Amino acid sequence: MEEEQLVKSRLKDLAQRAYKQNIYTYSNFMTPAELGWFRDLEKDISYIDYSLSGGYDLAERQMICFGSEDMFGYEGQFPISVIRVEPLIDKFSDQLNHRDFLGAVMNLGIERNVVGDILVRDNKIGYIFCMDSIAEYILDNLLKIKHTSVKCSLLSKEDSFTELAPKIKEVSVIVASARFDAIVAALTKASRSDALSMFKSGKITLNGVLCERNSQSLKEEDIFSIRGYGKYRYLGSGKETRKGKIYVNIGQYV
Repeated sequence: MEEEQLVKSRLKDLAQRAYKQNIYTYSNFMTPAELGWFRDLEKDISYIDYSLSGGYDLAERQMICFGSEDMFGYEGQFPISVIRVEPLIDKFSDQLNHRDFLGAVMNLGIERNVVGDILVRDNKIGYIFCMDSIAEYILDNLLKIKHTSVKCSLLSKEDSFTELAPKIKEVSVIVASARFDAIVAALTKASRSDALSMFKSGKITLNGVLCERNSQSLKEEDIFSIRGYGKYRYLGSGKETRKGKIYVNIGQYV
């Protein structure tokens, strides 16, 4: 509770400063749990517009921007940089995963809340979303991941959009009902009790916010994430089987 109150207090201060000084203010990258705490404040800070971004569609860790063009008369820009990290010599590269990239960044002495999502492609190329203020430090100091020497480059906004546009593979699963926990169980091939444990342990997010309501039904275009399995978009239900079960259509981000 103490951590929650500290986060809420800091966000209130940012909202008030934006309103009083007519300037954009930005939070650090926030976890899904912290974004859930922020939702509790919406009535208290209804006097200020806000928006969210993690630097790309479907980002799990996002920054909050307080202010808007309607309020201030000019457009703000999230202070988010994207760094592409790749092996210096491709044929000598280790197989690299998310944990490897994150560990290398944290070993630079950087706090986690100034770094957003890290996307990994082909087990060797990483895209690190970070605050502008820390980008140059990462560019200069991230030289090796595991045993692989790497090189870093800063992407332009246009490059980021082209390289990181999400791709969707449609899948269909059979469930007894369209409850959220039933869909999670089907996608992960887990039991309903194991799926419930995922909700209780904070492994499920819905539309970017930590979700513990396992019994709710999803709406079309809802985006959800299962930690360790991936991100998905709910595309709706289809026909029934002879035994009364239903087909659910899911878009899986790959």
